[in-house]
Amino acid sequence: MTTLANPMDMTGRTVVVTGASSGIGRETATLLSQLGARVILVGRNEERLAETTTALAGDGHRVFARDLGERSDLSAWLRGVAKEVGELDGLVHSAGVHAVRPLRVLNTDTQDRLFQVNVFAASELAKAFRAKGVRRAGQSSVVFLASVTGLVGQVGVSTYSATKGAIIAMTKSLALELAPEGIRVNCVAPGVVRTEMEATMRETIGPEQYAAVEAMHPLGIGRPRDVANAIAFLLGDTARWITGSTLVVDGGYTAH
Repeated sequence: MTTLANPMDMTGRTVVVTGASSGIGRETATLLSQLGARVILVGRNEERLAETTTALAGDGHRVFARDLGERSDLSAWLRGVAKEVGELDGLVHSAGVHAVRPLRVLNTDTQDRLFQVNVFAASELAKAFRAKGVRRAGQSSVVFLASVTGLVGQVGVSTYSATKGAIIAMTKSLALELAPEGIRVNCVAPGVVRTEMEATMRETIGPEQYAAVEAMHPLGIGRPRDVANAIAFLLGDTARWITGSTLVVDGGYTAH
Protein backbone atom coordinates (compact mmCIF):
# COMPACT_ATOMS: atom_id res chain seq x y z
CA MET A 1 0.00 0.00 0.00
CA THR A 2 1.41 3.38 -1.04
CA THR A 3 1.97 5.83 1.81
CA LEU A 4 0.66 9.30 1.05
CA ALA A 5 3.40 11.93 1.44
CA ASN A 6 2.58 14.95 3.56
CA PRO A 7 2.79 17.99 1.24
CA MET A 8 3.24 20.24 4.28
CA ASP A 9 6.29 18.32 5.51
CA MET A 10 9.09 20.82 6.26
CA THR A 11 11.79 18.33 7.19
CA GLY A 12 15.26 19.59 6.29
CA ARG A 13 14.14 23.19 5.76
CA THR A 14 15.26 26.25 7.68
CA VAL A 15 12.76 29.07 8.17
CA VAL A 16 13.19 32.49 9.78
CA VAL A 17 10.16 33.68 11.77
CA THR A 18 10.09 37.27 13.04
CA GLY A 19 7.82 38.25 15.90
CA ALA A 20 8.39 34.77 17.32
CA SER A 21 8.22 35.85 20.96
CA SER A 22 4.42 35.86 21.10
CA GLY A 23 1.10 35.51 19.31
CA ILE A 24 0.96 34.43 15.68
CA GLY A 25 4.75 34.41 15.33
CA ARG A 26 5.21 32.07 18.30
CA GLU A 27 2.44 29.75 17.10
CA THR A 28 3.87 29.71 13.58
CA ALA A 29 7.31 28.80 14.87
CA THR A 30 5.81 26.00 16.96
CA LEU A 31 3.81 24.57 14.07
CA LEU A 32 6.74 24.71 11.64
CA SER A 33 8.91 22.83 14.12
CA GLN A 34 6.20 20.17 14.44
CA LEU A 35 6.26 19.87 10.64
CA GLY A 36 9.99 19.19 10.80
CA ALA A 37 11.51 22.59 10.09
CA ARG A 38 14.49 24.11 11.85
CA VAL A 39 13.24 27.51 13.00
CA ILE A 40 15.26 30.70 13.42
CA LEU A 41 13.39 32.78 15.99
CA VAL A 42 13.62 36.58 15.78
CA GLY A 43 12.11 39.09 18.21
CA ARG A 44 12.93 41.96 20.54
CA ASN A 45 12.94 40.04 23.81
CA GLU A 46 15.50 37.25 24.13
CA GLU A 47 13.86 35.88 27.29
CA ARG A 48 10.49 35.51 25.59
CA LEU A 49 12.12 33.96 22.54
CA ALA A 50 13.69 31.41 24.88
CA GLU A 51 10.18 30.65 26.17
CA THR A 52 9.10 29.97 22.59
CA THR A 53 11.91 27.45 22.13
CA THR A 54 10.49 25.33 24.96
CA ALA A 55 7.40 24.69 22.83
CA LEU A 56 9.33 23.68 19.71
CA ALA A 57 9.65 20.12 18.46
CA GLY A 58 12.98 18.83 17.20
CA ASP A 59 16.33 20.53 17.61
CA GLY A 60 18.79 22.87 15.92
CA HIS A 61 16.58 25.93 16.39
CA ARG A 62 18.26 29.29 16.98
CA VAL A 63 17.33 32.56 18.69
CA PHE A 64 18.32 36.06 17.54
CA ALA A 65 17.14 39.06 19.55
CA ARG A 66 16.54 42.01 17.23
CA ASP A 67 14.32 45.10 17.36
CA LEU A 68 12.99 45.48 13.83
CA GLY A 69 11.87 48.98 14.72
CA GLU A 70 15.48 50.19 14.70
CA ARG A 71 16.55 52.02 11.58
CA SER A 72 19.58 49.96 10.65
CA ASP A 73 20.74 47.66 7.88
CA LEU A 74 18.45 44.67 8.37
CA SER A 75 19.56 43.29 5.05
CA ALA A 76 23.17 43.02 6.20
CA TRP A 77 22.02 41.59 9.53
CA LEU A 78 20.04 38.75 7.91
CA ARG A 79 22.98 37.94 5.65
CA GLY A 80 25.03 37.56 8.83
CA VAL A 81 22.40 35.27 10.35
CA ALA A 82 22.46 33.03 7.27
CA LYS A 83 26.25 32.90 7.37
CA GLU A 84 25.98 31.62 10.94
CA VAL A 85 23.07 29.18 10.64
CA GLY A 86 23.25 28.14 6.99
CA GLU A 87 21.15 28.87 3.93
CA LEU A 88 17.44 29.55 4.39
CA ASP A 89 14.38 28.03 2.76
CA GLY A 90 11.69 30.35 4.06
CA LEU A 91 11.00 33.71 5.67
CA VAL A 92 7.92 34.66 7.69
CA HIS A 93 7.63 38.31 8.70
CA SER A 94 5.12 38.10 11.53
CA ALA A 95 6.50 40.97 13.62
CA GLY A 96 4.12 43.89 13.61
CA VAL A 97 3.02 46.97 15.48
CA HIS A 98 -0.63 47.97 15.94
CA ALA A 99 -1.93 51.31 17.13
CA VAL A 100 -5.44 52.71 17.51
CA ARG A 101 -4.96 56.38 16.66
CA PRO A 102 -7.89 58.45 15.38
CA LEU A 103 -6.76 61.10 12.93
CA ARG A 104 -7.16 63.89 15.46
CA VAL A 105 -4.41 62.42 17.68
CA LEU A 106 -2.24 60.78 15.01
CA ASN A 107 1.41 61.91 14.96
CA THR A 108 4.45 61.26 12.82
CA ASP A 109 6.23 59.24 15.51
CA THR A 110 3.42 56.67 15.46
CA GLN A 111 3.40 56.61 11.68
CA ASP A 112 7.16 56.15 11.47
CA ARG A 113 7.12 53.28 13.97
CA LEU A 114 4.32 51.41 12.23
CA PHE A 115 5.81 51.76 8.76
CA GLN A 116 9.29 50.83 9.96
CA VAL A 117 8.26 47.52 11.54
CA ASN A 118 5.32 46.55 9.35
CA VAL A 119 6.60 47.60 5.91
CA PHE A 120 10.23 48.72 5.73
CA ALA A 121 11.52 45.78 7.77
CA ALA A 122 9.60 43.40 5.50
CA SER A 123 11.20 44.91 2.43
CA GLU A 124 14.72 44.81 3.88
CA LEU A 125 14.36 41.21 5.00
CA ALA A 126 13.08 40.15 1.58
CA LYS A 127 16.00 41.95 -0.03
CA ALA A 128 18.45 39.99 2.10
CA PHE A 129 16.59 36.69 1.67
CA ARG A 130 17.06 36.69 -2.10
CA ALA A 131 20.81 37.34 -1.85
CA LYS A 132 23.33 34.69 -2.85
CA GLY A 133 24.46 32.65 0.12
CA VAL A 134 21.35 33.50 2.14
CA ARG A 135 18.69 31.50 0.32
CA ARG A 136 19.15 27.85 -0.56
CA ALA A 137 19.04 27.22 -4.31
CA GLY A 138 15.69 25.93 -5.54
CA GLN A 139 12.15 26.79 -4.58
CA SER A 140 11.70 28.96 -1.50
CA SER A 141 8.96 31.04 0.05
CA VAL A 142 8.36 34.38 1.74
CA VAL A 143 5.17 35.01 3.73
CA PHE A 144 4.23 38.43 5.06
CA LEU A 145 1.52 39.21 7.62
CA ALA A 146 -1.05 41.66 6.33
CA SER A 147 -4.48 42.26 7.89
CA VAL A 148 -8.12 42.56 6.92
CA THR A 149 -7.69 46.27 7.66
CA GLY A 150 -5.55 46.41 4.52
CA LEU A 151 -8.63 45.31 2.57
CA VAL A 152 -11.54 47.03 4.32
CA GLY A 153 -11.86 50.14 6.44
CA GLN A 154 -11.84 50.30 10.22
CA VAL A 155 -12.21 53.41 12.36
CA GLY A 156 -9.14 54.71 14.20
CA VAL A 157 -6.46 52.63 12.49
CA SER A 158 -5.77 54.54 9.29
CA THR A 159 -1.97 54.28 9.55
CA TYR A 160 -2.02 50.62 10.57
CA SER A 161 -4.40 49.95 7.66
CA ALA A 162 -2.05 51.81 5.33
CA THR A 163 0.88 49.63 6.36
CA LYS A 164 -1.08 46.45 5.78
CA GLY A 165 -2.38 47.70 2.44
CA ALA A 166 1.24 48.40 1.53
CA ILE A 167 2.18 44.81 2.43
CA ILE A 168 -0.54 43.45 0.14
CA ALA A 169 0.63 45.64 -2.76
CA MET A 170 4.30 44.84 -2.10
CA THR A 171 3.51 41.12 -2.08
CA LYS A 172 2.15 41.29 -5.62
CA SER A 173 5.09 43.24 -7.00
CA LEU A 174 7.76 41.15 -5.26
CA ALA A 175 6.04 37.97 -6.41
CA LEU A 176 6.55 39.04 -10.03
CA GLU A 177 10.08 40.28 -9.42
CA LEU A 178 11.31 37.21 -7.57
CA ALA A 179 9.49 34.42 -9.44
CA PRO A 180 12.36 34.03 -11.95
CA GLU A 181 14.63 33.33 -8.97
CA GLY A 182 12.37 30.57 -7.65
CA ILE A 183 11.01 32.60 -4.74
CA ARG A 184 7.29 32.66 -4.05
CA VAL A 185 5.91 35.66 -2.16
CA ASN A 186 2.50 35.64 -0.50
CA CYS A 187 0.78 37.18 2.49
CA VAL A 188 -1.88 36.24 5.01
CA ALA A 189 -4.56 38.74 6.04
CA PRO A 190 -5.99 37.74 9.43
CA GLY A 191 -9.02 39.13 11.14
CA VAL A 192 -8.91 39.68 14.90
CA VAL A 193 -7.00 36.89 16.64
CA ARG A 194 -6.64 36.29 20.39
CA THR A 195 -3.12 37.59 21.00
CA GLU A 196 -1.48 40.19 23.24
CA MET A 197 -2.02 42.73 20.45
CA GLU A 198 -5.73 41.89 20.45
CA ALA A 199 -5.88 42.25 24.24
CA THR A 200 -4.33 45.71 24.02
CA MET A 201 -6.78 46.73 21.32
CA ARG A 202 -9.70 45.46 23.44
CA GLU A 203 -8.59 47.58 26.39
CA THR A 204 -8.02 50.63 24.18
CA ILE A 205 -11.36 50.71 22.38
CA GLY A 206 -13.53 49.56 25.29
CA PRO A 207 -16.11 46.77 25.63
CA GLU A 208 -18.84 48.31 23.50
CA GLN A 209 -16.64 48.88 20.45
CA TYR A 210 -14.93 45.54 20.93
CA ALA A 211 -18.28 43.77 20.95
CA ALA A 212 -19.02 45.40 17.60
CA VAL A 213 -15.68 44.16 16.21
CA GLU A 214 -16.35 40.66 17.51
CA ALA A 215 -19.81 40.65 15.93
CA MET A 216 -18.19 41.32 12.54
CA HIS A 217 -16.59 37.84 12.68
CA PRO A 218 -19.35 35.29 11.89
CA LEU A 219 -17.09 32.43 13.01
CA GLY A 220 -15.92 34.30 16.10
CA ILE A 221 -12.51 35.65 17.05
CA GLY A 222 -9.66 33.52 15.71
CA ARG A 223 -6.76 31.73 17.38
CA PRO A 224 -3.07 32.05 16.50
CA ARG A 225 -3.05 28.45 15.20
CA ASP A 226 -5.72 29.37 12.63
CA VAL A 227 -3.31 31.83 11.06
CA ALA A 228 -0.23 29.65 11.56
CA ASN A 229 -1.92 26.90 9.55
CA ALA A 230 -2.35 29.28 6.63
CA ILE A 231 1.27 30.44 6.85
CA ALA A 232 2.54 26.86 6.87
CA PHE A 233 0.35 26.09 3.86
CA LEU A 234 1.91 28.96 1.90
CA LEU A 235 5.44 27.98 2.92
CA GLY A 236 5.06 24.33 1.99
CA ASP A 237 4.78 22.40 -1.26
CA THR A 238 1.01 22.71 -0.85
CA ALA A 239 1.39 26.20 -2.33
CA ARG A 240 4.06 25.47 -4.96
CA TRP A 241 1.85 27.10 -7.65
CA ILE A 242 0.74 30.07 -5.56
CA THR A 243 2.49 33.44 -5.54
CA GLY A 244 1.38 37.06 -5.26
CA SER A 245 -1.71 36.02 -3.32
CA THR A 246 -3.36 37.32 -0.18
CA LEU A 247 -4.88 34.49 1.84
CA VAL A 248 -7.68 35.94 3.97
CA VAL A 249 -8.13 34.13 7.31
CA ASP A 250 -10.76 36.19 9.09
CA GLY A 251 -13.71 34.15 10.32
CA GLY A 252 -15.87 35.82 7.68
CA TYR A 253 -15.00 39.43 8.57
CA THR A 254 -14.58 40.56 4.95
CA ALA A 255 -17.65 38.63 3.75
CA HIS A 256 -19.89 41.50 4.86
